[in-house]
Amino acid sequence: MIERLIVERVAFATIVRKEIRRFMRIWVQTITPPAINAILYMIIFGGLIGSRIREMDGVPYMDFIVPGIIMMGIIINSYANVSSSMFSAKMQFFIEELIVAPVSNFTILAGFIVGGVARGLAVGLLVSVVAFFFTDLSPLHPFITLSIAILTSIMFSLGGFLNALFAKTFDDISIIPNFVLTPLTYLGGIFYSITMLPDFWQGVSKLNPVLYMINGFRFGILGASDIPLWQSYAVILLFIVALGGLCLSLLNRGAGIKR
Repeated sequence: MIERLIVERVAFATIVRKEIRRFMRIWVQTITPPAINAILYMIIFGGLIGSRIREMDGVPYMDFIVPGIIMMGIIINSYANVSSSMFSAKMQFFIEELIVAPVSNFTILAGFIVGGVARGLAVGLLVSVVAFFFTDLSPLHPFITLSIAILTSIMFSLGGFLNALFAKTFDDISIIPNFVLTPLTYLGGIFYSITMLPDFWQGVSKLNPVLYMINGFRFGILGASDIPLWQSYAVILLFIVALGGLCLSLLNRGAGIKR
């Protein structure tokens, strides 16, 4: 039993170390672009448009959009890291070496997910540093801020893993980010409060899971949110359980891996 735990621990640490080294080795491509995008968003939306809007939900517009911009970086990069890494493992066939090794599928899945979380939080931290040049925000509720960021990163890392299992080509792992994640993120309340929308569209917006993550993160930083905090946690945890269970089930069956 002890020997098995040691094997699992070493395997987990090895996968995590490999995943972190993978995205840090090409940090110019993986970490820097989101920070540059954040600068552009803050200049265009926060500076130019914000000078006309002034306030949103009783806070300066620049302060309002910063949590959403940080969360957008976390979401996209957590997803992208796991989807590309897992797909590469499939195409280069070294995922098969992990599958036949005396290591549980849960450990394999956890290793990839932690790698995705590491990149997501690294990007989130860098975007936060960039934001300090535009605003002097500091989290009102640090625990809520960090926990929402980590849980959201876990959720989208699982989504990236699921995408990689079904992907047949590199084009397949870009479809979801381009046609699903980006629209959901932009419509998730980054640049506006859903209270500005008519009742019907407020109801439609509440079907978007990203709305709950951005508002939970915004509450942690600003103390303001369009969504009750408990709903943010409930939605994120529900998706984590569902996606985690599905990923593990597919991995156990060898779906998308076995030839």
